[in-house]
Amino acid sequence: MYNGYFRKGAVAAIAAGVVTMAAWRAPQASTYLSAAARPAVSVAAPGVPAAVTSASYAPVVERVMPAVVTIRVEKRAQMVPTDQQMPDDLFRRFFGEQAPQAPRGQRAPRIPRGIERGLGSGVIVTQDGYILTNNHVVDGTDKVQVELPDSRTFSAKVVGTDPATDLAVVKIDAANLPTLVIGDSDAVKVGDVVLAVGNPLGVGETVTSGIISAKGRQTENSDSYQDFLQTDAAINHGNSGGALVNAAGQLIGINSQILSPSDANIGLGFAIPSNMAKNVMDQLVKNGTVRRAKLGVTVQRITADLATSLGLPSAQGALVSNVEADSPAARAGIRQGDVITQYNGKPITDYNQLRNIVAATTPGTTVPVQVLRSGRNETLQATVGELAATRERSGSSRSSDRGDGKYGMSVEPLTPDLAEQIGVPRGTQGVLVAGVDPAGIAADSQLQEGDVIEKIDGKTVTTVDALKSALDRRDGKPALLLVHRKDATIFLTLRAR
Repeated sequence: MYNGYFRKGAVAAIAAGVVTMAAWRAPQASTYLSAAARPAVSVAAPGVPAAVTSASYAPVVERVMPAVVTIRVEKRAQMVPTDQQMPDDLFRRFFGEQAPQAPRGQRAPRIPRGIERGLGSGVIVTQDGYILTNNHVVDGTDKVQVELPDSRTFSAKVVGTDPATDLAVVKIDAANLPTLVIGDSDAVKVGDVVLAVGNPLGVGETVTSGIISAKGRQTENSDSYQDFLQTDAAINHGNSGGALVNAAGQLIGINSQILSPSDANIGLGFAIPSNMAKNVMDQLVKNGTVRRAKLGVTVQRITADLATSLGLPSAQGALVSNVEADSPAARAGIRQGDVITQYNGKPITDYNQLRNIVAATTPGTTVPVQVLRSGRNETLQATVGELAATRERSGSSRSSDRGDGKYGMSVEPLTPDLAEQIGVPRGTQGVLVAGVDPAGIAADSQLQEGDVIEKIDGKTVTTVDALKSALDRRDGKPALLLVHRKDATIFLTLRAR
């Protein structure tokens, strides 16, 4: 619903902070809370109410700003036939009434669209010129230049990119550059004061202030790894790749996205946490690529209805909806229907957290995984594998008729021909959802046309009558459905009205 509102800086981003790659562990708090790092406090004059006393972050800003760099990129636009390049009215605007025409029997002339230029920012991570930025700032560019605050300009080389986290590292040949220390983003709390540093909309270096509004945000369902810090510090186009720093001047995030129906700041900005950025950056600098671990499960969020249907004490954890055959999870004994509550000693609150923490594990590591199964906690040992390159999911759904019936959906038995047509594995048993009424119960429960309902409350259903009988329950609890969708299986709940 909100996907259309999310905006990356789209190569129109500036902002930065700095981090020291050699000092991955944050020094003691006293180092950062020294007199030089503390905000200067003005003392109220006699008779002036204490409420007007203000704090200044000028000392912090003075240390951060020298490390803000501007990244300028160029990309040669592809030449396209003029009849595909612009509408006729735009041709007339640029060429007059005599727009270029193709000779009879020949292809339309191809007109170069010139050089596309973009503006971004970066965070200097080492004194010898490694710079952290967003992937979308440098993605697909032919030329990258970095401008320092002292007006020096360097040609930069892209060391490595990681689209899955929207991070990239570029390198310039320089020495004794200013840097900032990477803070611990896990220690950040909602309500902490933060500063966003950058060049929004190209107006020049700018500092905005706010607080951490939320942690662990995911802005879209995709194959990317998201664990955003949300802030109300003003972020606009131009802040992408820039720095989100705490009151001690430590880098805690790399600004990446905004949420806005107007494409401008409304107080919903998102930054990649520094711990994630540090992990990705280390690997890009060392190997030029990022390795991620694989557990081999499909997991999903636990809703209140799912918790009730599964008899769970709370909606915490990650529900295992599918276990890949011969995967690390399968070899460890993890089963469909298990709820993963801990991974490598860390409590798991939701599926997105589990996905991120597994990905950050070194492939080949053996970790304890605690699962809740049939009301009992069990600890299993899993040796994680390595995730292969992301592949696009494929699959088709059958054109549906109008959804109908008590639950707002039309269904039919899954025949071998239908299974082949919609791309489900051979041997899949269940009932095909042929149509969904947008105003019905099925749509409210997130069922979709092309889904295959395999089980209801743990029992396989293969006929329409069996499906209706299983759904028409009278105990008031939502029915628990196991659904095959494209190349994955998920749990859904369906509650009769």
